[in-house]
Amino acid sequence: MREVVRQKIADSLARDVPAFTRRDLRAPSLPGKAVSVIGMRRSGKTTYLWQLLADRMAAGADRADLLFFGFEDERLVGMAARDLDLIVDEYYKARPSARGTRTVTLFLDEIQVVSGWELFIRRLLDTERMAIIVSGSSAKLLSREVATSLRGRSMEAVVFPFSFREALRHAGVEPAEPPERWTSAVHSQLGASLRDYLVVGGFPEAQGLDAVDRFELLRGHVDTVLLRDIIERHTVSNPVALRWMVRHLLSNTASSFSIHRLHGDLTSQGLKVGKDSLHAYLGHLEDSFLLRLVSVDTDSERRRMTNPRKAYPVDPGFIPVFDRSGKANVGHALETCVLVELERRRAEVTYAKLGDGSEIDFVARYPDGRVELIQVCADMASRATAERETGALAAARAEYPDADRLVIVAEPPPAPIRVPGIRIATAEEWLLRAG
Repeated sequence: MREVVRQKIADSLARDVPAFTRRDLRAPSLPGKAVSVIGMRRSGKTTYLWQLLADRMAAGADRADLLFFGFEDERLVGMAARDLDLIVDEYYKARPSARGTRTVTLFLDEIQVVSGWELFIRRLLDTERMAIIVSGSSAKLLSREVATSLRGRSMEAVVFPFSFREALRHAGVEPAEPPERWTSAVHSQLGASLRDYLVVGGFPEAQGLDAVDRFELLRGHVDTVLLRDIIERHTVSNPVALRWMVRHLLSNTASSFSIHRLHGDLTSQGLKVGKDSLHAYLGHLEDSFLLRLVSVDTDSERRRMTNPRKAYPVDPGFIPVFDRSGKANVGHALETCVLVELERRRAEVTYAKLGDGSEIDFVARYPDGRVELIQVCADMASRATAERETGALAAARAEYPDADRLVIVAEPPPAPIRVPGIRIATAEEWLLRAG
């Protein structure tokens, strides 16, 4: 093990920074705290660690003070927490003068494969002159459990698949001008790019693939999450029920669901599983970032728990893979895209049920205290659709008097729609404006 660690350190320090598409994500930076980079598998966490390393070099850090160490390596199988000291020992053997005199940054990729790693990180923060950035695929392992084990000594940065802007950047067609300066040709080009993005999604490896290969890739991503992040890690006793649950939720994006209803559907098909197990499975799916869950907007925890929730995939590219209708579902793909973008902008997101029975797709509460009510619509070509979407926002004024109100639409209406107090924005305009 020592020889493997020594070789990996030597190879890492000699390696050039690989090419990458820059991500629009700011990692927190506070002295004495580790940074946890989390997100679903294959969303780009490893590449983001290299981006952070490159940023430190650009700020003047010596390359030798920046050590990238990846743990998804078959030569490290069986590595235990006590072996983690080998990394520090071998690094300082190669650079003895750096110990205690220079700030060294450790980038530890997928470190959660080593049980007990949290105590190792806490000891380094307490005893070494080091900045530490770790990555992993489980929100539970790298947020809640880290918060407990590191006792407030960590902060997190969440990596999602490419946003629409990042996908454009990856393809080399990111617009240089803000929306108010776009020409008609740019509007048309971005509209076409958005329609493609809502089908392909943002997983880096999915960009540029044909439909057959893309579907196979994305199914593989889901299977890997289920097997490695849920079934193996949590010793799931009923994987058949778990897989049924995943297929059902991914094929019914944005639809209301409840554990009670899912339990009834499974029982009717002869699958025996307890409601407590289904609650646990749902938590695991959210922790693995495969699903994002949206609850009803309420101050009552009881009402929040008794009302149905809505489930969305972490990326719109999953929708055509699992939707059995065979139809393009632009509305649900756009809803997914908007939800994940709101999470990127650090909004707390719920949905609203109004007193007249209508619903608001998203209630977004931003860190600055601003509240925004958002309706998402594939197109507003028909008068009935326009009245339905704007009518719900107008009705919400009584319950949310201080909230901003917005309709995000994939296809702009044929004629301008003006409703006092309600803004209507095309999806590409909203997605490409600064959060």
